[in-house]
Amino acid sequence: MSSTVKIPVPTLNKEISVSTGLFINNEFVPSVDSAEVIQCFNPATEQVIASVVAGSSKDIDVAVAAARLAFKTTWGKNVTGWERSRLMNKLADLIERDKQELAELETLNNGKPVAVARDFDIGDSIQCLRYYAGWADKITGQTIEVDNKSKMAFTRHEPIGVCGQIIPWNYPINMWAWKVAPALAVGCTIVMKPSEITPLTALKLSELVVEAGFPPGVINTVPSLGSVGGAALAAHNDVDKIAFTGSTITGRKIMEAAAKSNLKKVSLELGGKSPQLIFESADLQQAAAWAALGICYNTGQDCTAGSRIYVQDSVYDKFIDVLVSTVKETVIGDGFDNNTGGGPLISKAQFDRVWGYIDAGKAEGAKVVLGGERRNTKGYFVDPTIFTDVDSSMKIVKEEIFGPVLSIGRFKTEEEAVALANNTTYGLGAGLHSTDASQCMRVSGLLEAGTVWVNQYNILSNNVPFGGKKQSGIGRELGSYALEEYTSVKAVHWNIGEKLQWPLSF
Repeated sequence: MSSTVKIPVPTLNKEISVSTGLFINNEFVPSVDSAEVIQCFNPATEQVIASVVAGSSKDIDVAVAAARLAFKTTWGKNVTGWERSRLMNKLADLIERDKQELAELETLNNGKPVAVARDFDIGDSIQCLRYYAGWADKITGQTIEVDNKSKMAFTRHEPIGVCGQIIPWNYPINMWAWKVAPALAVGCTIVMKPSEITPLTALKLSELVVEAGFPPGVINTVPSLGSVGGAALAAHNDVDKIAFTGSTITGRKIMEAAAKSNLKKVSLELGGKSPQLIFESADLQQAAAWAALGICYNTGQDCTAGSRIYVQDSVYDKFIDVLVSTVKETVIGDGFDNNTGGGPLISKAQFDRVWGYIDAGKAEGAKVVLGGERRNTKGYFVDPTIFTDVDSSMKIVKEEIFGPVLSIGRFKTEEEAVALANNTTYGLGAGLHSTDASQCMRVSGLLEAGTVWVNQYNILSNNVPFGGKKQSGIGRELGSYALEEYTSVKAVHWNIGEKLQWPLSF
């Protein structure tokens, strides 16, 4: 058995118990060959809060073997949709029961406010599990007419098999649910690799997997460095599907490894540089509120962060004034403070990266109208920073920053706005604000993004598909579309009357 650590929560005068081993076959176990550990930091204090076992490639082999055995014996095609649904709903109930403690653990390891983690991330995760639990007994194929007198055909949507799932650090619990729920619903088994920066809540959720009653091997959790565990999953010849959320650079490596190994199915939800267009007819106060949400929520650490805004000339100055006053109301601070709307950045590396972009924006001539000044305090805090007078050649306009840094440009015509919005290698999200219904329909159709928000931004629903175009990824999460990522369609041709004459004669 592996060890358990008690993590103090000084603000609440309590401790949270977390198992620190690898979760394989419903047990927490040590690595088979590694003494390495992963240190977990609190980004608000920069202090180590726990160390967990760092899985090796051999540990991935063990976890994959466990998942394969479960798929062949106690899960996969061996359990009914009703039973899958029951267990998924039970897991959702347990997460709901423990949502406060899970949120506190998320805040310690990720930094986001407790209320945001509890009411949004975990609340949405519970709903996600229940949504897909509802699908578990509704996986159906088609009956296809071939020849009514002698032949028929039908299709079966079968679970694809063992799935490697690699999730990021910005939404540790939410991304866990997005990956796990559709896979379980159709009957797949899972080897989960949480981010090496935020593995604690994935380990805590693994405890609930056992309590819910899932058979051993259905869900396995292997904290590991991406270059070790993630690479091993992507290249593994007994993994049937890899699902990844993270950077475009890593997504390319995963796709290459999948192609070079067993041509496993791949879905990738990657980076973004998402635009929002503010047209002159827009409700500017509402547009500013949604724009603030788009760049300040999760402290800008969001693949769909609305980090580029383009405003029509006629309302440009007025909108800037409204937006700056709106964003100023954002409080970035300790996630255990009820007045906090956003926490610190996740790590020293991300903190340095974001400040590198802010410094580059200043050096390239963009004008800072809000923020852009460092704090002299502990913690990886970056206040919302807004640049104006930008052009398309600037790094802050072209590259994903993953922090609360916003670039604002202007346009004259609708055609120019669309061209500016689409001038990116990414295509994850986009937004537009206008009270002209015809314009909304026209522009939403022209924007090159997997998700377009009209008069709102960054709101997702579990029953609506989500994914990217261009270098923002392939495949879809959420909605019924996500089920397709975890199923293999088998066609069955059935001869009910034709007699074959041999040899063939023509």
